[in-house]
Amino acid sequence: MTTQLEHYLKLWNLSDPQPLAQTVTSDLYTVMYEGERVVLKLLSEVGEEERVGAIALRHWGGCGAVRLIHSDDNAHLMEYADGENLDGWVKRGDDAASTEVIVGVIEQLHSVQTKPPEGLYPLNRWFRDLFAKAEEDKRAGINSIYQRGAEVARALLVDPREVRVLHGDIHHENIRRSARGWLAFDPKGLVGERTYDTANTLCNLIYRGNQFSPAENEARLLESATILAQRLGIERGRILTYTFAYCCLSAAWSLQVPEMMPTEDMAAETLKIAALVEPYVQL
Repeated sequence: MTTQLEHYLKLWNLSDPQPLAQTVTSDLYTVMYEGERVVLKLLSEVGEEERVGAIALRHWGGCGAVRLIHSDDNAHLMEYADGENLDGWVKRGDDAASTEVIVGVIEQLHSVQTKPPEGLYPLNRWFRDLFAKAEEDKRAGINSIYQRGAEVARALLVDPREVRVLHGDIHHENIRRSARGWLAFDPKGLVGERTYDTANTLCNLIYRGNQFSPAENEARLLESATILAQRLGIERGRILTYTFAYCCLSAAWSLQVPEMMPTEDMAAETLKIAALVEPYVQL
């Protein structure tokens, strides 16, 4: 048992720690707390986004997301959603149904309209890596899709609509069934136009470690965008425009994470979706 784990078991009166998962940013355990099995997340030195995500969880208060029970700069104690993830639905061919579930979760998250708390990432900061890549290409005399994506992002960010606290990483593996229904977890903790939370869900499945990539199917992408637009009351063109900007941002991020897979390959996969979406951009 690590010193950090032992410290929080005593601090929050926890028992029966069971390893759950390990990531670059945290070690996760299930533990018993007041007769309930919950999740203890111990943050690593590079867990800044996890700390900001806790601000969002506290803001939502369990509405559409797991409840945050306790937290400090080094650990979070949260509700445990122990059911299935949504990615299995897509693999079974229930893609439209999984999008409906995601819509319901987004609706709940965005229904909390109290003033956003301090400490969240504004979207103009979140897009900084795309802006940097676009500027790099401009200096090199390259007329790239990153430059077009940055131009679209700037136009969107200067005219935000319906600002909300955003999850920032809505996808099928970050939504899980619980006794209270479908709940989101692992938010990035952003603040900005709510349309941003629809973009990631349209193209996230290319990041699975297999060949299942429905995001690269234009018909599937447009069908999902239509469901999101109709249910959330957002123009489909606005959703697809944000999706284009997001894809360019995601590709720019991919060039910086060589430990995940060859960076050029990962960026190229994401830019395939950007190319599908670009004709639908509306500014």
